[in-house]
Order: sequence, then C-alpha cells, then structure tokens
Amino acid sequence: MGKGGRHAYAAISLLAAGALVLTGCSEGGSEGTGNDKQDKENAERQQAGIEFGDAKASTGPAEEVAGAKPGGTITVLQRDSFAHLDPGQIYVSDEMALSQLIHRGLTGYKATSDDGKEHEVVGDLATDSGTTTDGGKTWKYTLKDGIKWADGSAITSADIRHTFERLFAPFISNGPTYIQQWMADTPGAEYRSLLKDGPYKGKHLPDTVLETPDDKTIVFKFKSAKPDLPYALAMAGYSIVSEKNDTKEKYDKEPMTAGPYKIQEFKSGKSMTLVKNTNWAADTDPIRRQYVDQFNFQFNKQYEDSTKAILDDSGTNATAVSFSNQVDAGNLSKVLGDASMKSRTISGYQPYVGQMNINLSQKEMQDKTVREAIAYALPVTPFVRAYGGTDAMEVAGGLISPTVSGYDASFDPFGKKKKPAGDPAKAKELLDKAGKSGMKLTFGYINTPEGQQYSTAMAAGLEKAGFDVQRQEIPAETYYDQVSRVKNNFDIFHTAWGADWPSASTVIPPLYDGRQIQDGASNYSHINDSKVNADIDKASTITDPVKAAEAWNAINEYIVKDVVSNIPTAYYKQTQIAGSGLGGFVYDDVIGGVDPRRLFVK
Repeated sequence: MGKGGRHAYAAISLLAAGALVLTGCSEGGSEGTGNDKQDKENAERQQAGIEFGDAKASTGPAEEVAGAKPGGTITVLQRDSFAHLDPGQIYVSDEMALSQLIHRGLTGYKATSDDGKEHEVVGDLATDSGTTTDGGKTWKYTLKDGIKWADGSAITSADIRHTFERLFAPFISNGPTYIQQWMADTPGAEYRSLLKDGPYKGKHLPDTVLETPDDKTIVFKFKSAKPDLPYALAMAGYSIVSEKNDTKEKYDKEPMTAGPYKIQEFKSGKSMTLVKNTNWAADTDPIRRQYVDQFNFQFNKQYEDSTKAILDDSGTNATAVSFSNQVDAGNLSKVLGDASMKSRTISGYQPYVGQMNINLSQKEMQDKTVREAIAYALPVTPFVRAYGGTDAMEVAGGLISPTVSGYDASFDPFGKKKKPAGDPAKAKELLDKAGKSGMKLTFGYINTPEGQQYSTAMAAGLEKAGFDVQRQEIPAETYYDQVSRVKNNFDIFHTAWGADWPSASTVIPPLYDGRQIQDGASNYSHINDSKVNADIDKASTITDPVKAAEAWNAINEYIVKDVVSNIPTAYYKQTQIAGSGLGGFVYDDVIGGVDPRRLFVK
C-alpha cells in the first residue's frame, strides 16, 4: 500500500489520501469532460492492457524524439525539495519523476506512442521483462552487457541482491513493501523478520527466496504466484542500489546513480543540479534519452509561482518546466482558454479515483435497495466543482482509473456521466419500495473548504430523494484514521485511492477484500462478499496481463453494480505547462505527469 505523500503515484494511504484530497485536487486541472473521442481512445487503449516486452522490446537505444537536439540547460521549478534520493525510500511522485533521470531498475515502462498514452513493461537493466515457467512463482532475470554505475564500475547481480536485502533494514521505512512481503510470504510489517537487519550484519536472504548463481543472473522465488512482478520491479522504489557505495542512511542524500544523469550538487530545500552521467550507455537503455546537458532545480516554488514564471517565458523561464507542480487554480481557465498556449500545455489523468463508501457494517445499510437509492440520488457535480471543476476532475463510472489496464469508459450503471446531478426521482421510488422514506443517513465529511462545499450540496441531493441527512464533520488530520475504523458510525463518507502500477491488482484487493477488514485497513466500506473474495484469489494468479485486466475489471463492475457498496465519484486530472524553448513536452500516463526523459532545448 502506498506510503504517505503529497501526490504519491501510489495507493493513497491514510496520509497520502488526506493530503491529496485536501490540497492536491483543488489545484489539479485538465482538458475537461464530455470528450467522446478521448473516452473512446482511453477505453481502447486500456482494455488492450500493458504487456510485458521481450528481449527485442528491451534493447536500447530509446527511439529518438522528433526534432530533438542535444545541449542546453533546463530549469525545473518545484514546490517541494526531495526528501529522499535512496531508491528504497522513494514513494511520492516528485521523487519518482526525478528517479526517471538518475536511477535504473530491472524493468521499466517504455512509452510505445508519441503521446505518452501507450506503454509496455520492458527490461531496463535486464535483457527482458522477466521469464517465468511455473505461472509466476519463479522469475528469472539476466543482466545486460555494458551496464555501469556513474563511477564506471560494472553493475552485477551482487548489486541486485544487495538492493533487495537492504529493504528489510529498519532504516528503510518510506518505500513500497510489495516484494519484501512476497518474499517473506506475509502481509504487513512482519516481513522484516525474514532479514531483520538487512545485509549489514553478514546475513543474507536464502537461495530459496533470491538466487544469484553468477554475475549476470537473478532468480526470484515466491511461495505463491506473483504474476505482477514485472510491474512491481518497474517502481522507482525498486531501482537498484550499489553494494560497494551503500552508505546506509547517508545514501538518501548522496546515492550512486546509474541513469543518464548524476547529481552534481544538492542543497536540500534550495536547489539541485543534474549533469550528464558519462558512464551511461544509450545502447543499454530502451527507455531514456540524454539530450539536455544540465537540469537546474529550484525548490519552494508554489504552484502560483511556477505558473507565473513559465507564463513569463523570458530568459531562463523560456526553458523552464515543473515535473510535479500543476497550473495553479487561479490561472487554470486562462491557460486552457488561450489558443497560443496550446503547444506549451499538457493535461492528463492522475491515478486516483474518488468514491463514496457505503458503510456495510452499519445495520441500516444492509438493505441493497437503500444502497441503490443512495447511488442514484448522490450528485457528483458538487464534488467535481469543489476541486476545480471539469478541468480538474472527470465524472467516474467505475472504480478503475483511465490510467489502469481494464478501464472501460462505457461502464456507468447509475448514469452518473449522463446525470451527474443525480436522479432523485428514481432514488425516491427505490426508497419508498424499501419502506425507508425519511430514514436517517449519517454523512461523515472532511473539515476542509472543499469538504464543506461538496458535503452540503451532496446532502441536499440525497434529501431530495427522501433521506434525512445528518452531516458530521471529521477533522482533516485524523480523517482517514476515523473512517478506517470498523465501528465508525458513519453511513457514508468519501475516500480516494490510486494504483501503484497500471494494474487493478493494486486497487481491488486492498479496498474490497473482505479478509482485509480491520481497524486502519483500506477496506473502508467493509465489503465482505464471498464472490468478490473468491474472484480476487482467481485474478491474482493470472499471469497474462491482458486477461488479468479483464478479470479485475469484472470484479470492479460486480462491486459497483451488484454489491452497491462504493459509488464512484471522479477521476483526478492535472494540467502542466512549459516554456516555449522546450521540446519533447509530453504528459505520460504512467508517470502521471510530464515525462522528463524526452525533454530537449529547442
């Protein structure tokens, strides 16, 4: 599960979701909704799934960007300094974007279209995306020839082994934990007992878990099938660490890099300079390019500051961009309405999906007809409006984001896309049928300006259908602590969640597996459906990513349409801009923002 962060490209955990829903989304933006062509393209793209590439797809160099030329310096304006540079500690999107330039992993995402919408998982340091002969229990990787660290030393399987062993050490506490849990065959923090101190006291993972028979070969061995390993290995948090140069806690400020750029200087909270890594070999890398001579990062630039500077477009601002800052809310409609800004503007989806949870642990919520009445009555327009309107949000039909394989744009069982203001007449009919007209509904909402705004209007919509809605405010800082309690006394409340990689395997199990119900867990609606649980187990073993996507989507549709425990509200979007002197400016759906690997100075 995703660790707390501002815009973690990660499953939104208690912290991250609070932060995102509180701040991020009110500043987000994009192209607006009602774009049938875009919906159709998204549907076709995501139903096709993200495939695992072979050796040919994994061979460098990366395809050239049209019109690109080498040289020049890019200024990068960022709100937040980088708290972590150690791959094992990286789990938020600004650090993930930086990671694309400085770190490498066994696998990675290669964009297969110029618009950043289509991808495949390929071998990055490995010769392919991985081979399994036993349905995903054992995965074998072979390292490419000629791969080196920035100091010129060869990258070997000893570095890969060390990378994964150090993740068990207590000081690594901010990154993803999927692979560690898979290795230990245990959920939660118990995985650390497999290698308590990491490799630092001379102990190692047994060969029955991770084997490195020679300098080039790495074999992962799991007790049960892990068909998503190629996706997981592509996370920034599983980029590799140099065994020889590992300085433990100090590595977080001065890591040894393997990507096309290395850190020349980092003044935490102020600035960072990246220069070319001369030991990076383009012919080993199918994903990245090295056009720019230097990246100069400046921190503490709020969204309004970076937007204003880039709009100015003179001097260094003409070659400025932000990897993470969106266009601020105050300038968003101006930017999107200005035809001359079109070539300098990119928009796209973030991985988050908002949803109204119906709390199934509440006695009154056991009646499915009542839940259907809530689903039809609930207006989504107030939520979209509270966070910046259709430039920042798109009305959702299902629980799978447009950034995730299996997304189906046509799925909309409660007609939210056609009637985002709700259908009170249909809802009233259902509530009367259940004999529950006038029933009390406790609506827990987050005490922020946005939460106040959307909950008031949503409550009014539910009252039109015959509910007696009691709004109950929850402090922002403890919001997720409170709604994640099994006995929380709220009938309905809103949460948001984002995929850790473009597979619904990082969405459906944490949110809807009934065996995950406990205080603090992410099954907020407390759904415990035997069909959902069994279907999760089946989908988790499917090794073909396209067939797996279909299976996960079927579960999503069953939950929304047949269980009626979670009402989708909106898909989150954002808009970013660049100076007119930059080329290769593309929004990448997997990164969830600008793709720094393609940028060049015109």
